[in-house]
Amino acid sequence: MCGGHGCFAGHGIAHPLDESVICTPRLVLRPYRLSDAQDWYAIQSDPTVLHYLAWRRRDRSESLQHLRDRTRHTRLWQADDLLALAIQREGHLVGDVSLHLRTVRAELRSAEIGWLLASSETGQGIASEAANAVLDLAFDQLGAQWVFAVVQEHNERSLALAARLGFVQVHRQPNAHMVLMLTPELHAARQTFSRGGPGSG
Repeated sequence: MCGGHGCFAGHGIAHPLDESVICTPRLVLRPYRLSDAQDWYAIQSDPTVLHYLAWRRRDRSESLQHLRDRTRHTRLWQADDLLALAIQREGHLVGDVSLHLRTVRAELRSAEIGWLLASSETGQGIASEAANAVLDLAFDQLGAQWVFAVVQEHNERSLALAARLGFVQVHRQPNAHMVLMLTPELHAARQTFSRGGPGSG
């Protein structure tokens, strides 16, 4: 979403944000590789993962093509660019965290974060740990003034995670999705709390 501020297609931010590897206490967030194919197929075939996504279930060939597409999302420069990072734990792909650049202009710069996690990995704070690291990236390196998350209103786990991350609700879309917002100030306030504790997503 552009938040009504306008997306400046064809204009890029002064310093593009290229793919990077982010290490947290338990995780490695990194660009995708074709060697992730088996783990990615398992995740995107997980009925629990698909339940609140608009994705259809893909066969192995379609899943591999989707993975190939994801390996190309490595730079944030122009409006609607996507940075997609694999969440790796103990050598295996266990989830995905992404950041869309929505508005380019520095004083109005906004991004949208998304996350998904294999159902076998929930309840251990993995999503919180990964999302917090990408939020640091959004505010400290990208210079976002706002980060949005769009969550299906019945997705209680993701809504709870967003609340723990400091997001506040700003809008309910007609398709039953909640638009949530985080500012640098709200994010900074959350740094006084321990990150990624057990049971936090």
